[in-house]
Amino acid sequence: MSPTETLADPLDVMGRLLAPAGKQNPYPLYEEMRAHGPVVDVSGVHVFVTGHAECARALRDPHLLSTDAAVQDVKLPGWREHSSWYWLTKNMLFSNDPDHDRYRRFFSSAFSARSVAAWQPMVRRRAEDAVSNVAALGAGGEMVDLVPEFTFRMATGVIGELLGIPDEDHAGLRGIVGDITLALEPIGDLAQLVPGDGAMDRLAEYFHDLVARRRAAPGSDLTSAFVKARDAGGELTEQELVANLMLLLVAAAEAPQDLLSNMVRLALEHPVERARLCEDPQSAAGFVDETLRFDPAVQALNRVAARDLEFFGVKVAAGVPLTLLIAAGNRDPRRFTDPGVFDPSRPDNQPLTFSGGAHYCLGAALARMSAETAVPKLLNRLPGMALVGPPTFRNQIVQRGHDRLLVTTG
Repeated sequence: MSPTETLADPLDVMGRLLAPAGKQNPYPLYEEMRAHGPVVDVSGVHVFVTGHAECARALRDPHLLSTDAAVQDVKLPGWREHSSWYWLTKNMLFSNDPDHDRYRRFFSSAFSARSVAAWQPMVRRRAEDAVSNVAALGAGGEMVDLVPEFTFRMATGVIGELLGIPDEDHAGLRGIVGDITLALEPIGDLAQLVPGDGAMDRLAEYFHDLVARRRAAPGSDLTSAFVKARDAGGELTEQELVANLMLLLVAAAEAPQDLLSNMVRLALEHPVERARLCEDPQSAAGFVDETLRFDPAVQALNRVAARDLEFFGVKVAAGVPLTLLIAAGNRDPRRFTDPGVFDPSRPDNQPLTFSGGAHYCLGAALARMSAETAVPKLLNRLPGMALVGPPTFRNQIVQRGHDRLLVTTG
């Protein structure tokens, strides 16, 4: 930056990030924020974090709290009248210890390395189904929207089968899941929660019914196993069980959907990397990591200081919120060479996208497996696939992903 240039005000940068144009391409705005440094203090009332090391530390700091019910009482008065946040604050993502530890212990064993490895045949079968669906729809030269027909179908097929959700119910969940993620966006008016409220009510009703059916007639699915464990041990209330089952569905449908969409789009935009991905199965892991770094589905996470503390030289008072700009941290030039270049062969790639510490994503290994399996299978099956027009993104910044991804299959 030259001596005559002035830094953009951080709040102005955030305002532009939250505008529709900013949500379509937030990366130049992250660089404007980064110009203030890796930790940006806004008059002691808010902190923005742009650095990789700083975000990584914040994700692991026990004195930086997730947005639980107590935090929301201060941050968003009136939230208790809204179903979306009522249910969110009963799951492990939006809780702190001791509740978080209790939820995590209950659910984590189901996602052990051994369990995920055992699911590989199912993941391959679901990938084959999703790829065959795209091939059939595009066989006559018609355009195909990969979001509903491949990426959501794949992500929901995997988590739906694991949870014992019948296949015929999967398509109807797409709008519900999408509306729930709207509640995670920064809001200025509680009325913005209304779509998420209705969606959460419908999903809660669905899972209450599913729990009742699995209690009466258990199967081999995770829901049956969780119901049996809850009834035997009493570690969770019925509401907490339902809330966390909803989380497992939403988290394992929306973010993996966006990972798959971004992978396909980036492969189609980078022909050399696409060819390598198709020819060398060992390159898939690096392609997934670079997609997670370069264009993550989760762009930002929030934390709140539990007490007065010093964070990388910045004094943060108790109760002050920190916005961790994960997508900016993933492009920190102090951590990554040429961070604006998509390079799946990048060594020692450590994206922040699956969070970290106690809140590290339970389904990370499953999401990686699904992406490493499905995307190369799609590209190898349909080598003539091409994008139709410039891809567009949903009007969201926290959970950012394609609203449509139109292709022809060749």
